[in-house]
Amino acid sequence: MGEEKLYTQDGSVDLQGRPVLSSGTGKWKACSYLVGYEAFERMAFYGISSNLVVYLTTQLHEDTVSSVRNVNNWSGSVWITPIMGAYIADSYIGRFWTFTVSSLIYILGMVLLTMAVSLKSLKPPTCSSNIKGALCSKATTSQIAFFYSALYIIAVGAGGTKPNISTFGADQFDDFNPHEKQLKVSFFNWWMFSSFLGALFATLGLVYIQENLGWGLGYGIPTVGLLVSLVIFYFGTPKYRHKVRNTKSPARDLVYVPMAAFANRKLQLPSNPSELFELHPQDYIITRRRRVFHTSAFRFLDKAAIKDDGMNVGNTSSTRPPCTVTQVEGTKLVLGMAFVWLVSLIPSTIWAQINTLFVKQGTTLDRTLGNIQIPAASLGSFVTFSMLVSVPMYDRYFVPMMRRRTGNPRGITLLQRLGTGFVIQIVAIFVAYAVELKRLHIIKVYGITAAKDTVPMSIFWLMPQYVLLGIADVFNAIGLLEFFYDQSPENMQSLGTSFFTSGIGVGNFLNSFLVTMVDRVTSRHGKKSWIGKNLNESHLDYYYGFLMVISVLNLGAYLWVSKKYQYKKETSVDNEVEEKGSSGGAAIQMESVKDLDMHNNTAAFSIEAVPV
Repeated sequence: MGEEKLYTQDGSVDLQGRPVLSSGTGKWKACSYLVGYEAFERMAFYGISSNLVVYLTTQLHEDTVSSVRNVNNWSGSVWITPIMGAYIADSYIGRFWTFTVSSLIYILGMVLLTMAVSLKSLKPPTCSSNIKGALCSKATTSQIAFFYSALYIIAVGAGGTKPNISTFGADQFDDFNPHEKQLKVSFFNWWMFSSFLGALFATLGLVYIQENLGWGLGYGIPTVGLLVSLVIFYFGTPKYRHKVRNTKSPARDLVYVPMAAFANRKLQLPSNPSELFELHPQDYIITRRRRVFHTSAFRFLDKAAIKDDGMNVGNTSSTRPPCTVTQVEGTKLVLGMAFVWLVSLIPSTIWAQINTLFVKQGTTLDRTLGNIQIPAASLGSFVTFSMLVSVPMYDRYFVPMMRRRTGNPRGITLLQRLGTGFVIQIVAIFVAYAVELKRLHIIKVYGITAAKDTVPMSIFWLMPQYVLLGIADVFNAIGLLEFFYDQSPENMQSLGTSFFTSGIGVGNFLNSFLVTMVDRVTSRHGKKSWIGKNLNESHLDYYYGFLMVISVLNLGAYLWVSKKYQYKKETSVDNEVEEKGSSGGAAIQMESVKDLDMHNNTAAFSIEAVPV
């Protein structure tokens, strides 16, 4: 018995499939090999996305709306492709190998992108000047194709790395070990902290290098950094823990459970949920899987777990065995996650402004600091600065303070954390609206009309909106990542993480759609567009006001979704668990249960009221 305790309790294995010792593997020691890659990958991504709108307008000579749309479409793709990467990892080759293949694709894309901005044959010539102004040759079709091909190869690579590297890091902590589970509470906070460090170097250093020393050098540095970090990642291979996949295709339940429920639609649900089909608790102990208890959410799916005893009239079920309650509840979890995902789209749209309209807005302002011309995209560093300051304060001060008041290990629930972030975002977009009003007032006072005229207003007026969005992200971005990881069924946690990334991706696509539609509608009948090529004659204040209104409406929807949540328990069972029901609802009596949901922070969406 003493020897067994040396091994991880959750059944983790090494790369060869052998059980691993708890003392020499996993935990922060293993994660230290992972954070380097995350920092360099974020540096590469933000080194591209933060200044991409500037490259498209100044080097490829695209107009404002087209460049914003193309940036959003690419960013959206980077965040959407993780759905496929998560599915491949969960269903076929696991997180480690999915990450390995995808990281090589990512680096290939970075190499090609560096070539696209460095080689003269692959980029348009610089603009020449004459009496009439600057003459700029447009990029050829082949040059544009090569550039965008490199960008979207990066998007494909990100699809396999993004949902798996953070989840793989979380796998290094044993949920069955109380000490390691406590360490895991802080994991996502400090994981994102390393991500912010990479973003900080990108927005402070890379964008300056790109605009002043050359785009090739600006993209080449993170390319080399990625290669080095990948080597460091593989040095840590002996320290890594790998989760054993209990099912070959865990996502199959998302299809099979609704189909089984529909097939049993004519059957009557038992009054006592304990009569639904479920494996014996001993089966979960042996297989080291987690049993999920019944909830009243999405009750129509419970019909998939009706026992086929031949006694039901009108039985239309197939010869397949019924689904277990745990399988049904896993499907309910994904449905519940979908509602939270929907109300996270507008906040993701607000975030998309940082690398698009905020940057273009900054290019019109006075960017001088002494003898230095500040790149507009460098202001994104204030987002990162506020994150870097806020994460330690949140983890070291806010959480312990709230933990003493609420008794919750996280301080506040994940839903409360998300709501707080959404409110701060609304304040940030209001500040952006107010600053834009001041910019337009100065333009009117000085009679500025030309697109390239500098507005006599410091770019640091934009700093508050960046800082507020950074603080908001500590609550909602980290909160969403942790929320979707915790909410996911046990065998679909990579897919759960892809909920987080896909929400950001769809938010970028949504912003692209909104910018395009607003431009078309507001420029009808010869009117000036709110988001025209000449921002000094445009009305970004109207667009920011529009975003503020839909954000408030979205907050109302989020509050409704939050109130409909009922918290669930996901447990590992040491002794027998007996479920007893009454006419008013179900109660669970547990002789000895290890609570794995950290004081009910995981939830399932409930359309109906919880029985009393």
